Amino acid sequence: MKAIHLDANASRVVMVEEKNSVLLQFKGNHLWGAGEHFDRVEFLSHPRKNEVEEVFTRQGVHTYLPQPLFLSDEYAFLVQSDRVFTIESQGNEDGIQLALKGDFSADDALVIASGTPKETLGKLLSYLGGVVLPPAWVFGEWASANRWRSEQDVLEALEAARLHGFPISVLVVEAWSDESTFYTFGEEQGLWPDPKQLVQKLNEQGVHFMLWQCPVFKALEAGRRDARHEQDLSYIQEHSLAVLNKDGTPYTIPEGHWFAGSMVPDFTNPETREWWFSKRKYLLDMGVSGFKTDGGECILSDEVRFHDGSTGKEMRNRYPQSYIEAYQEFIGPERITFSRAGYLGAQGSMLFWAGDQLSQWSELQAVLKAGLSAAISGIFWWGFDIGGFAGPLPSGELYLRGYELGSLVPVMQWHSEPVGGQFSEVMKSEELINDRSPWHMAQKHGAEVLSITRRYSTMRKDLRWYLVREAEASRETLQPMMRPMFYEFGSTYSDIYDQYLLGSSLLVAPILEEGQRTRTVILPDGHWYDLFTGMTISGPCTIEREYPIGQIGIFINVQDSEFNRLKDSLAGLC
Repeated sequence: MKAIHLDANASRVVMVEEKNSVLLQFKGNHLWGAGEHFDRVEFLSHPRKNEVEEVFTRQGVHTYLPQPLFLSDEYAFLVQSDRVFTIESQGNEDGIQLALKGDFSADDALVIASGTPKETLGKLLSYLGGVVLPPAWVFGEWASANRWRSEQDVLEALEAARLHGFPISVLVVEAWSDESTFYTFGEEQGLWPDPKQLVQKLNEQGVHFMLWQCPVFKALEAGRRDARHEQDLSYIQEHSLAVLNKDGTPYTIPEGHWFAGSMVPDFTNPETREWWFSKRKYLLDMGVSGFKTDGGECILSDEVRFHDGSTGKEMRNRYPQSYIEAYQEFIGPERITFSRAGYLGAQGSMLFWAGDQLSQWSELQAVLKAGLSAAISGIFWWGFDIGGFAGPLPSGELYLRGYELGSLVPVMQWHSEPVGGQFSEVMKSEELINDRSPWHMAQKHGAEVLSITRRYSTMRKDLRWYLVREAEASRETLQPMMRPMFYEFGSTYSDIYDQYLLGSSLLVAPILEEGQRTRTVILPDGHWYDLFTGMTISGPCTIEREYPIGQIGIFINVQDSEFNRLKDSLAGLC
């Protein structure tokens, strides 16, 4: 593996190659990053596996979105490899000893930069070509539910949002297609009488309409027939548009995984892309704003073959990114993708979310770690499903604490699986509707839910100018919108991962535990306006604050040039 030093000091890292491993020795006390991780932000002495994996809820040490990019106190590293490998590390008297263990190829490289974490992340992202800025409308509120299966469902949801005072900017519809081809609106009588007119109507109301996708040629359920689907499969096999086994037969997703038995489109093949997107071009013509590019964690054999010569060794990680990039080439820069899986190159993609979590407190704590670790790995535009996605509905307290946090990350979205979802037999809902909309949660838990969530949704709308400003600055400076304390203020804060900066001027300290009403807040150097007390506090200092349900720690940097506007945008929470 060749070494690429981005500056003179980077050559101070000692690098020794052995069979199936690269050993590094360098000065430092911490390791951060390596992609979106749910178990911890700092991972010194905790192995990290660089592998895209499909793990439904309780992700633990697994990830949909690894990045072979990680930071230390004085150095940062980018492993330019698509292969699965493990990072093993330990501290010693000389700093950190680290081993990259895997079956690397001769073309793989290790890029090293020196400086503070802020400096080195910027250097590595610049080396990779920077980040792509999404359109301003993505920073509004997103609404999503798998249970919307018709035009009537969509219009009823938007009417409920209007009546209850929720300014929805983006609507994500998953169950829109015929569930066979995934490119045709469901044709059951009356479900989608005029999709084009529906999309145009929503666009006129300022609501951006997005449709779900998954990279499979679906294996239909036993006994089910669909003539168009059969014609497609025949054409796909005749023209070798799918990923192939070593013997030339189509690879199919193994049992025990999502869409088992389905073939997988080979997006390295130009003919596949042409055929696939020719079936979907009419969706752009009718005005959809992008696609929820779900899945992609489906290459589970090292032996499979791709049109460009790649094998499963490279494409286990690369496949979801090639899938996203194919969609982005198709849709152009004015539309977006919204994905859960990806790999190196994701910093040049659009938006990501944390995948599937249960409605549990431990999962709320995990997604904050995931957001922070993703951010310092170059994944800037990120969010999570407020209140969780699967299983029994959250308690009112959990939902509201999730809503508070979810309104103060780059992408704000609530979503839920349907009753009868993929894990419904083992994670049953006690209701016939798993809807996690604010108004449905208020029906279950009381009117307070509606009044509090409305305040946070209105705040999000009022704060959008700041989010857009900070997103533009993030693109220019190559600094994330969500920033752990150590990243902005130094290693003195390296043990604090339950508060963060959102942009340059908002410090957010959420409540993440059941029954918690007070918490410690660590304020760094500077002058900070405490939103809920109206006090300005000079840091560095440690304070204790009470946060009843409906309040989250928010502190504004008084030195912000638009401090008064920022304070006014948040005033509705008080």
